[in-house]
Amino acid sequence: MKKIFITILILTAYMAGSFAQEGEFQYYKGREIKTLLGKDRPGGGYGSFTMGYSYIDGQNAVLMGGRLAWIASHHVGIGFGGTGFINELHYEPSLDRNVFLTGGYGGLYIEPILFPRLPVHMAFPILIGAGGVSYISNENEENRNFVEDSGAFLLAEPAAEIELNLTKNFRLAFGITYRFPTPFKVSSGDSPVVKAESIKGFSGTVTLKIGKF
Repeated sequence: MKKIFITILILTAYMAGSFAQEGEFQYYKGREIKTLLGKDRPGGGYGSFTMGYSYIDGQNAVLMGGRLAWIASHHVGIGFGGTGFINELHYEPSLDRNVFLTGGYGGLYIEPILFPRLPVHMAFPILIGAGGVSYISNENEENRNFVEDSGAFLLAEPAAEIELNLTKNFRLAFGITYRFPTPFKVSSGDSPVVKAESIKGFSGTVTLKIGKF
């Protein structure tokens, strides 16, 4: 009798386990394992074009740039970007010529995005990279440009942006940035005329972003 009871108990446990496994299989059937880097992770990417205004080397300056970025989970953009600038042509008495400053910089972009699903939200991108600048003089009679000197620098540029979700694939951002270049000197003759403080400062930007957000 005892052997019969044990046999029935074993069969009951086996059948219960089989039904449990079948139920578990039906529950997970058609469901994929969630992963950190798999295709089920939400994400996208975008390209952008930026125009801006700044005050560089004591003169009004225009900036133009762009970036390409991948967006992870809608909240963090990672990519590369660059900006070019040119300031206003002005007279330099020491050279008896008109001069202007031009250059550019680029590098890695990291862009935390707050509340991206809201129609109006914030982003805080930072660019870490390198750039160069040239001091150009202009010969009025022949309208030729001469590179007086050039220099290179490393740079960090944090920013704060207000973003508008215009459509599912278009965003418009209004931002303020601040450039932090490493020390450099650009000279004309024996005197330095441009240094880090000449390009350090704020910029106002407008950026159009196109992509999958």
